[in-house]
Amino acid sequence: MMNPHTYETASVHVGITDEDKFAACVHCGMCLESCPTYDELGHEHQSPRGRVHLMKAVAQGKMAISEAFADPVFTCLDCRACETACPSGVQVGTLIEEARGQIREDLPLTGWKKTVSRTFLRNLFPYPTRLHAIGKVLKVYQRSGLQSFVRKTGLVNLAPQHLRDMEAIMPTVTEPTLTKYPYGIPASGEAKMRVALFTGCIMDVMFSDINEATIRVLTRNGYEVGMPQGQRCCGALHVHAGDREEGRRLARQNIDAFLSADPDKIIVNAAGCGCALKEYPELLRDDREYRERAEQFAAKVEDVSKFLHDYGYRKPQGKLDTRITYHDACHLAHGQGVRQEPRELLENIPGLQMIPLPDADRCCGSAGIYNLTNPDMAGRILDKKMENVPADVELISMGNPGCMLQIAMGVAKYGRSQRVVHTVQLLDWSYQKEGRDVPMEEV
Repeated sequence: MMNPHTYETASVHVGITDEDKFAACVHCGMCLESCPTYDELGHEHQSPRGRVHLMKAVAQGKMAISEAFADPVFTCLDCRACETACPSGVQVGTLIEEARGQIREDLPLTGWKKTVSRTFLRNLFPYPTRLHAIGKVLKVYQRSGLQSFVRKTGLVNLAPQHLRDMEAIMPTVTEPTLTKYPYGIPASGEAKMRVALFTGCIMDVMFSDINEATIRVLTRNGYEVGMPQGQRCCGALHVHAGDREEGRRLARQNIDAFLSADPDKIIVNAAGCGCALKEYPELLRDDREYRERAEQFAAKVEDVSKFLHDYGYRKPQGKLDTRITYHDACHLAHGQGVRQEPRELLENIPGLQMIPLPDADRCCGSAGIYNLTNPDMAGRILDKKMENVPADVELISMGNPGCMLQIAMGVAKYGRSQRVVHTVQLLDWSYQKEGRDVPMEEV
C-alpha cells in the first residue's frame, strides 16, 4: 500500500513512547484477528503486535524513525479494537498517538500535504467562527441550486472519487447550536441537573440537527443545558495526525471553558470527541498546571447515551414502526466501553425492531480523517462493514458523525435505501410522536 505521507529526514529517537506501555505486550497474538488492517494486508508489521514491536525497537534506539516505521503507524486506524482483545491491557491507541507525534517532529510533512494539513488542522478546525463561515457557504451551495448544477453538469467529477462520494451524501447544513443558544437552554420543568453540551467542530456545522435533538432530549428529561462559548475542537484529529502541540492547546482551552462553567456533567454525542476528551489527562500528563484540571474535566465527560442510561430518562411512548440495526462506533465501544447503554435506549422505543449487526464493533473505515488520508484502505474496510449490514433494515443507528458519513457512503455505493441516523435522534423522534399518528418521514 502506498504511504500517503511524505517526510524530510530519518533519525533514531530513543524514548519515543513510554516503556511501561509497550513492555506490557507479551506478543501473544490475541490482537491479530481484531485488527482491520492486518485482516486486509496480512503483514505482521501492520498488526497491533507488530506495531508495538516496531515502537519498542525505535524507543530502544535499535531502529530509525523512517518511512518504514511511519507507514505502519499511520496505516493504523487507531480503532482500539486490539485494546478490547488484549489480555495484557496494552494501550495501543496511546502508543500509536505518541509515535505519530514523534514522527511529525522528526519527519515533518512537506510540500502540498504540509500546506493542506496546516490549513485544516491549524487554521480551520480550532476556530468555530471560521467553521461556521464555511457552513454558511455550504448552506448557500446546497440551497441556491449550485449543488444541483455541479452534479448535473458533471463538474463534480473533477474531484477524486472519495471526495465525490462524500459530496453525494453531504448532510443538509443548518444553523450551528453554539451560536444559536449562547445562554443555554432551561430544563422542561424542575431542573434535576445542570449539564454542558460539547458541540464539536464538524459536528456543529454538518450535524447541528443532532445537537438540536440532543438538547431536546436532555431538556425534556429535566436537564438544564449550558453551551460554554469558549469551547473549541476537541483536538482528536490533531492528536491522530501527530500534531500533539495543537491538541494540547485545544485541550487547555476546553478545560478552561467547561470548568469555568462548572456543570455537573459534560455531555458529548460524538464518540471520537468523547474519547479524546476523556483522554486529556494522558495528553497533559506532563503539564504541571493542567494535569489535575484535566482529571477534573475528564471525570465529568459522558456520552449522551450512557448519561441518559445512568442518570435517568423517561421512556418514550411514540411508536416508531421500523427495523433497525446498531453499529458500534470504535471510540464508543472500544475507547469508552459504552456498548449496552445505547442498545437499551433503542430497545425501549415502542415499535422499534432491533436486528443484530454481525461484527457490530468492527471499524467502518472512517477513523477521523482516515477515509481522506487512506481512501483505498478505508474503502476496503467499509465494504466488509456493508456486507454485514442486514438487507432488511430501514435504519442504521450509531453514535458518531464520522461513522455516519462513512456508512452513508456505503449505503449509496451499494444502492441501498437505508437511512443512517444517530441514536439520540431516534429517542427524540419517539418523543415527538407521542400523541401523534404521523409517519416516520414526517417526524
